Amino acid sequence: MNDPLANQNALFNQYESEYCSKSTDISRKVQALSSFSADVRRLRTKEIEAELKEADQILRRMDMEARSFSQEKSQQLMRKVKEYKADLKKITEDSRQAQGAASGGAAARAELGLADNYYDTSAGQRERMLKTTEKLDKTSDRISQGRAQLAETEELGVSILQDLHRQRETITHAQDTLHGADDNIAKARRVLASMSRRIMTNKLIMWGICLLLVGSICLVLYYKIIN
Repeated sequence: MNDPLANQNALFNQYESEYCSKSTDISRKVQALSSFSADVRRLRTKEIEAELKEADQILRRMDMEARSFSQEKSQQLMRKVKEYKADLKKITEDSRQAQGAASGGAAARAELGLADNYYDTSAGQRERMLKTTEKLDKTSDRISQGRAQLAETEELGVSILQDLHRQRETITHAQDTLHGADDNIAKARRVLASMSRRIMTNKLIMWGICLLLVGSICLVLYYKIIN
């Protein structure tokens, strides 16, 4: 039959072995950190941070396993876990110091123009700033051009509105002129109708006078013939 205590010991020993291997690997990477270029160093730093979290998780599991033993055994294992936690804390501090020292060295090399990455040097940073300034200037020019085009568009819009207003006034004036012409035509028609009536009246009067003259002549001739 399986001994539960033996299984617990085996699991704790497994966690302990994993931590020792992990901490040794992290320490080796921390010591080599300063020898890498800036780009590689950033990648290594992220790897170290991830492995430090893994090591901390292992210690948490060791802590839980240690608490599951009898009091005397638990105290013995907890002292060991405490030592490992102190060891991990020291490795973490060494990692931060190595990162700071590497960053300081990179900054110093950058000031001297000796950085591994050109854009980390002072000359590279100045070039980057000049490029950024140039981009900002180009952006400002485009904005100014856009504002000028907007102003031209506004002026064109105002001009079109003024032309439309003048055309409206011209159309309104033409309508008034047409209305006046219609009134004059109506007056002319009334005058022509009046003149037509007068002409007809004159014609009737003339025909009446002619008939009277003819009648008078006929009467005169008739009396002469009788007499």
